Amino acid sequence: MSKVTFKLGKKANFSEWYSRILSLAEIVDIRYGLKGFVVYRPYGFRMLRTITRFFEEELERRGHEPALFPVLIPERNFAKEAEHIKGFAEQVFWVTRAGSRELAEKACLRPTSETAIYPMYALWISSYRDLPLKMYQSTTVYRYETKATRPLIRAREFPWIETHNVFSSLGECEQQVREDIEVARRVTWEKLGIPFVVLERPWWDKFPGAERTFAFETLMPDGRALQISTTHLLGQKFSKVFEVKFKDEKEQDQYAWQTCFGIGLSRILAALIATHGDDGGLVLPFSVAPIQVVLIPIFYNDEEKKVVLEKSGKAMEELKKHGIRAYMDLSEQTPGAKFYFWEMKGVPIRIEIGLKEVSEGFVTVFRRDLKQRTRVRDEELIRSIFRIADEMLEELKRRAKENFERRILHVKSKEELYEKAGRGYFFVFDFCGELSCAEKLSEETGLEIRGRRIDVEEEPEGSCILCGKEAKYKAYAAIPY
Repeated sequence: MSKVTFKLGKKANFSEWYSRILSLAEIVDIRYGLKGFVVYRPYGFRMLRTITRFFEEELERRGHEPALFPVLIPERNFAKEAEHIKGFAEQVFWVTRAGSRELAEKACLRPTSETAIYPMYALWISSYRDLPLKMYQSTTVYRYETKATRPLIRAREFPWIETHNVFSSLGECEQQVREDIEVARRVTWEKLGIPFVVLERPWWDKFPGAERTFAFETLMPDGRALQISTTHLLGQKFSKVFEVKFKDEKEQDQYAWQTCFGIGLSRILAALIATHGDDGGLVLPFSVAPIQVVLIPIFYNDEEKKVVLEKSGKAMEELKKHGIRAYMDLSEQTPGAKFYFWEMKGVPIRIEIGLKEVSEGFVTVFRRDLKQRTRVRDEELIRSIFRIADEMLEELKRRAKENFERRILHVKSKEELYEKAGRGYFFVFDFCGELSCAEKLSEETGLEIRGRRIDVEEEPEGSCILCGKEAKYKAYAAIPY
């Protein structure tokens, strides 16, 4: 443990707050030497790994099988789907040499894996009996990001989970999209407490090669929208290119129907940090915290040390016996410095044990979210830990939802929209659905049309507030990362 100084207003300067907490809490290190590439330090990687496991468990519960495909995609595969390659052309890292030799065929580092996976699906699928086929891989992808990079949020290498699913009908694809939305809700919201909306992207902003794209977006403390996952209804576009076919029950050849789902693990970690953190540093849900309970023995002489450490040791044994990730801080820092440090690291629960706790048969328990201390009898410790863990998650969700919903602003006129643009809202308004309107809005305000919401029913009430034409839907607009 090192001595730290951390006291910077999250609301006053989120950008600086975010950069400092990533460094001080040892989440990532940006000093690797290649722009857009970061090192995940153990504390950050353990959080990332837990989030990954949450999604993997949810996917496998719904019939997805894990797989792993090569990172290199042959150029001939990548070039097959014209819309797809056009969408990624400026972001691809190409491998052209091996040692001193020019490769006979260049290959790209996967920016996404449709063109790596679907040629194999064409070999594996021959009959309707082979369907549905649902696979996922937890891996890294590579995109030459041309905008300003930002750790966890916008990078050139980032971890994610991608699922690739094959069905015999369009209806099954639509059901899979609904299932993907439920997977996102179960993990992103229920387990991590990150609120989001589900938006169908406008036609000009779909995933390259998809029929329809649905994005899961949250708002960061600076008011910018962050896309944390997307699911895509691919239809038969890729199956026709890569000959992913099956014989139906009448022995007739049919092209398969497909979907894919991209889960932005690093962005979800960024949103977790940003959503729940406060001026003191991280505030972590119990389930995802690398250290769930930190125990601080407090003593001032050797006699006190003996009895305090004896009780602390027994408490540690009990915590670990019940599967709790616990750590005892025996460093030479003062108790106050230890409190400060572990609060900055976001440890959900702190246990303080001093001479009074020993003599009176209790421990002092500190909750990071409320910054409150309570006395807990020794025999009630484990039960209290798990109760507090549940209460903390509900409290974090309550705060996050309240803050998120407060920043969704329905506007009735162009004047109101332009006046409030840049103030950190998701703006909702009647929209014509035309690209020209969207481009003009972006030019003049920086706001981008993110799509129409599909997780709730919302109908337009009048004309487009930007041009006066008939409104096709209520659009959500924000300044994105």
